[in-house]
Amino acid sequence: MPVVREFRLPDLGEGLTGAEVVRWMVEVGEVIAVDQPVVEVETAKAVVEVPCPYGGVVTARYGEVGEEIAVGAPLVTVAVASPGGAAPEEPAERAAQVAAQLAAEVERPLVGYGVAESKGGRRRRVGVPAAPAAVAPVAVAPAPVAAAPVAPAAPVVVPVISPLVRRLAREQGIDLGAVAGSGPDGLIMRADVERAVAAKVAAPAASVAAAPQEGVVPLRGLRKAVAEKLSRSHREIPAATCWVDADATELMALRRQLNATPGPKVSVLALLARICTVALARFPELNSSVTDDGSGIIRHSVVHLGFAAQGERGLVVPVVRDAHTLGTEQLGAELGRLTEAARDGSLSLAELTGGTFTLNNYGVFGVDGSTPILNHPEAAMLGVGRIVAKPWVHEGQLAVREVTQLSFTFDHRVCDGGTAGGFLRFVADCVERPGMLLRQL
Repeated sequence: MPVVREFRLPDLGEGLTGAEVVRWMVEVGEVIAVDQPVVEVETAKAVVEVPCPYGGVVTARYGEVGEEIAVGAPLVTVAVASPGGAAPEEPAERAAQVAAQLAAEVERPLVGYGVAESKGGRRRRVGVPAAPAAVAPVAVAPAPVAAAPVAPAAPVVVPVISPLVRRLAREQGIDLGAVAGSGPDGLIMRADVERAVAAKVAAPAASVAAAPQEGVVPLRGLRKAVAEKLSRSHREIPAATCWVDADATELMALRRQLNATPGPKVSVLALLARICTVALARFPELNSSVTDDGSGIIRHSVVHLGFAAQGERGLVVPVVRDAHTLGTEQLGAELGRLTEAARDGSLSLAELTGGTFTLNNYGVFGVDGSTPILNHPEAAMLGVGRIVAKPWVHEGQLAVREVTQLSFTFDHRVCDGGTAGGFLRFVADCVERPGMLLRQL
């Protein structure tokens, strides 16, 4: 006989306490293999597929799409072959039996079931199914019942005398039969109708005020994690921003030269990433973070370069590990790989954590400048606006040049304005005269 195994949501790391069901990848009655993904869940960091360590027939699933499952709570139960050596049943036959049993259980009463509200207001039953009844139910034909004659309803007498009161009620759409009179013997007075009119006017406003707000999107999953992190950054970090316009004409010419030769194409982001690693080697104070208790500054010996990327789940910051050890082409390849993973939502937790510095290319949105919030606990972020043709004084002559705006946001606790300004000026010089990078290689 098969043995039913229960698979619980494992600890997905990073101190996460639960995950939201995004998509079930198996159905009840389906035969699965060992380590086959059974559900796709969204944590505060990423969307991940959860594999089941058991192979067999899925007998139950726990949690609806959109419902949050706590770590350690059941995900699925699987009927696996008995460890006693009994031959397992044929998968197709077992699947059919399970499906038939479940279909039968829907028709019989349930014992020990509670009712829980699920996301979206749907109600679901939780518990264990009852055993089948020992005695089959006997169908009994209902006896015909003769229809009793219905007496006509007596006319309702409305206690009102004044024709003025009747006309006021008629003009205001008030049902006099629903108005309680305050006069002698319940006589309906003009004041009673006026109160009814006032109540009728106030009712829609009260219902609107009591109605739930429309268009409210709950903060959960990645959006909730981003909101909490940005709020903490804004609350804890005394950030300052400086900016400068830079002539990127020579940088764009260098990119065209590199892409004209055989080999992988070089992106503007890859060139800017290379400039960042060189600038951080020159200004290591900015590759740091402040301790949680604010008592010290951690100087990082490696550069884990984060960059802002827009994916299906919103803004994420993938991290290029050991970016300071990579050349321009290698940086371009890793940036491209992580960008594609961000777009299709397949980034792992390790690829979204551990950054020491962030590069934010908001020029892709067609804007020139920004004052971004730092990616806590990092101490600095370089922002790059769009590169656009503008009139520019070049070598004493007015010319049309490709110009961008660079902004630099930094934690004022780790350095003063002179260090931040020196970093930004060095980056701008490398953008304007990329040959400067040769001195740093």
